[in-house]
Amino acid sequence: MIPYGRQNISDSDIEAVVDVLRSDYLTQGSKVPEFESAVSNYCRAKHAVAVNSATSALHIACLALGVTKGDVVWTSPISFVASANCALYCQASVDFVDIDLSTGNICPKALETKLQQAAAKDTLPKALIAVHLAGQSCDMEAVGKLAHQYGIRLIEDASHAIGGQYQGHPVGSCQYSDISIFSFHPVKIITSAEGGMALTNNDDLAIAMRRLRSHGIVSTPEEMTEPSHGPWYYQQISLGFNYRMTELQGALGLSQLTRLDEFVGKRNELARIYDDALEETSLKSLTPAKNCLSSYHLYIVLLPFNDAQKHKDFVTQLRNHNICGHVHYIPIHLQPFYRDMGFKLGDFPNAEQYYLNAVSLPLYPDLTAKDQQYVIDTLKSLL
Repeated sequence: MIPYGRQNISDSDIEAVVDVLRSDYLTQGSKVPEFESAVSNYCRAKHAVAVNSATSALHIACLALGVTKGDVVWTSPISFVASANCALYCQASVDFVDIDLSTGNICPKALETKLQQAAAKDTLPKALIAVHLAGQSCDMEAVGKLAHQYGIRLIEDASHAIGGQYQGHPVGSCQYSDISIFSFHPVKIITSAEGGMALTNNDDLAIAMRRLRSHGIVSTPEEMTEPSHGPWYYQQISLGFNYRMTELQGALGLSQLTRLDEFVGKRNELARIYDDALEETSLKSLTPAKNCLSSYHLYIVLLPFNDAQKHKDFVTQLRNHNICGHVHYIPIHLQPFYRDMGFKLGDFPNAEQYYLNAVSLPLYPDLTAKDQQYVIDTLKSLL
């Protein structure tokens, strides 16, 4: 079956991991800091904090921003559940902002309206997590201005978007946000097998996130509460987690990063082929913004049916033809866990309409011309 996504692992990637296996350090060596430095330099951000998953990065980002019990965090209903769960880990509550159907991202107008209503009721959120669906940045200038106007901390969930750009700046530069998050899951743009990273330009946030990823432990004298007992000494000064990235992951990520632009270029080339081939069909792809370079983690099309059964049948038929059509994502507020909190069908109409129509098509650097043409021919036949 042709998958919707797949990692690309080179001999150089394998050699980088083997070198670590033969070294003295499988964890807490030099490779993770090298990976952090390389990503921060690429993205033009001051700090990068590597962790074992993007979920962990989202969690420590919320904690570093002071999200706690009694607070509210808003995010997009069209994302993986981690974008909302991270706030619950902090004992905060979650709400959602509806999307723009043309992009799949948070709608700035919907956000402005919801903020005005919340301000009137004195129920403004502590933080907003803006999700860059499929690799295209949200309208961060508009979102950032609103966050600043209402005094809200802003996290970019850029799990899909490393290698992308917004207004000529790399996604991850934190041009309008406090913290940006990347994922290095195998089907993402680059992989460290599992892994994530939080980027920020704020020194205090970087210090807080580094402590949080490693049990709240410090080992430098200037961070300790009393003189060091000796070269072995460390202190736990807060409650943290074991969210560290291993040297194996760091080495793989560092090797993959050297091909990031190549991967993004190939994904954009494949997306243009889909665009051209499907232009005269009834399928519509998510609209690329002129001021963005999408990293095209996903190529999402919207079916013309607006019907749950036809949607299911179409994806099933794709799979019957050995094409792994997929759906990204089920609206978070319609998950049973979130329904139990009081969310219901009808709360976010655009997200719900999107879900009735969205299909992710195969897109990854190793997708062959033959396989892509087969996908295109099958789509046209099914339509």
